Amino acid sequence: MPGLGNQDWWQSVEAAAANYSIGVWLFLRALGVIYALAFLSLAVQIKGLAGREGILPAREFLQRTREAYGKRSFFEVPTLCWLNHTDNFLKFLCWAGALLGALVAFGVAQLPALILAWLFYLSLFSVARLFLGYQWDSLLLEAGFVAIFLAPWRLSPAGPIDIPPWSILVVLYWLLFRLVFLSGFVKLRSGDQTWKQLTALTWHYVTQPLPTPPAWFAHQLSKAFHKFSAIVMFAIELGAPFLIFAPPPFRHLAALLIVILMLLIMFTGNYAFFNPLTIALCLPLLDNAFYASVFNQPLRATTATAWPPLVSIAVAALLITFTVIRLLRLFHLDARIVQTIGNFLDTWPVVNHYGLFSIMTTSRLEIVIEGSRDGKTWLPYEFKFKPGDLKRAPPWVAPHQPRLDWQMWFAALSDYRLNSWFIGFLIRLLQGSAPVLALLKNNPFPNSPPIYVRAIVYDYRFTTRAERRASGAWWTREKRWLYCPVYSLRGPETELTSFDDV
Repeated sequence: MPGLGNQDWWQSVEAAAANYSIGVWLFLRALGVIYALAFLSLAVQIKGLAGREGILPAREFLQRTREAYGKRSFFEVPTLCWLNHTDNFLKFLCWAGALLGALVAFGVAQLPALILAWLFYLSLFSVARLFLGYQWDSLLLEAGFVAIFLAPWRLSPAGPIDIPPWSILVVLYWLLFRLVFLSGFVKLRSGDQTWKQLTALTWHYVTQPLPTPPAWFAHQLSKAFHKFSAIVMFAIELGAPFLIFAPPPFRHLAALLIVILMLLIMFTGNYAFFNPLTIALCLPLLDNAFYASVFNQPLRATTATAWPPLVSIAVAALLITFTVIRLLRLFHLDARIVQTIGNFLDTWPVVNHYGLFSIMTTSRLEIVIEGSRDGKTWLPYEFKFKPGDLKRAPPWVAPHQPRLDWQMWFAALSDYRLNSWFIGFLIRLLQGSAPVLALLKNNPFPNSPPIYVRAIVYDYRFTTRAERRASGAWWTREKRWLYCPVYSLRGPETELTSFDDV
């Protein structure tokens, strides 16, 4: 096999990469749009999530980190909030990040804008913690880091379309491969019986965190259709990724299948910017000839190059090595170097692990929070997007992600004592925290906060066609148990802690 020094081989590799320059050009602009949407979504929530009066205040977290790590604090929690942790600075990171995303989308100063957007998002990721602990947040950071090495050096959007470094293009393909393939692999590896028996989708549409209106209709379909859908899903998640590294038209087919899967998921569920970002990752799979046929016109020649080849190769080699170590951790290999580098990647997420819905939930438990001023009359807090009012239709909300609504879904799957943030949330309700109340649809205590709060678990399910015709309701529910004891800032309350008192 010819070595890297062989000029003919090198030219052929560069020519192959140049053939995908239009796809990379589009990917960078799509990534800018997604960055902007992600930052804007956070801008309207960050004070309630991580502000001074938020559920998990960044200020307190950083103080504890500094006490524990001293001078190493930045390396343990990489964030610009070490310079300033006020609410205004958190909002600045969000609004400035949205502006940086817009610059990337318009092709203006893409390289510095991508570097800063990545650093700003990492800063928020580090201090908001579990509220930004979703796979699409990690995916945005990984894709955004790779994109830095695809971006042009010039400041103006004018000029030729750059030839992407072939080594970084391989890393981008490898990212998409891992993202899609692991989504199917973890479902099989988990041993979950609903996936083994192909019945998972009979539960998925109703038990997913934030379904859309079409999810109600999808849930009504036959069991045979759901099994067929699961087979198609597995075929795409386990088969299409291998076509990514095949030549056209197979690579085009991989893009088509993955995009179709993402559109179907978007149609029935609200998954923030996960689906648009995955679709954006498919854009570099299509070559220049494909885009020329779509636009029905010749495209500009690609003559400029971005990063020096040796830099690109070194970065690609390092990232691929990191992904291998991530995969070794997936199989619980406990070598010291695997643990050390894995811990580093947990803090600096340039490479991540993927795989959604490895275990399918078969019931939808919803936590309803109520407040009272006398311990007898209880009024519910309504969330903006998660199920509550039985007659309210499931919302369309993506690419916005209501982080508190999502986290409430996870809280219902475990004991409240394992969710310290949830206790913090109840305390903020008792304090009447305006930033936290702004995350909710209503405040049943507009004049003064309640004296008591409690949380009750209900089992929600979609209505049947007949039930919906009769009542107009999208949901039906049944009371299950008290999620946690009654809380009050006056001291522990014990007289209302049993299910019979609810």
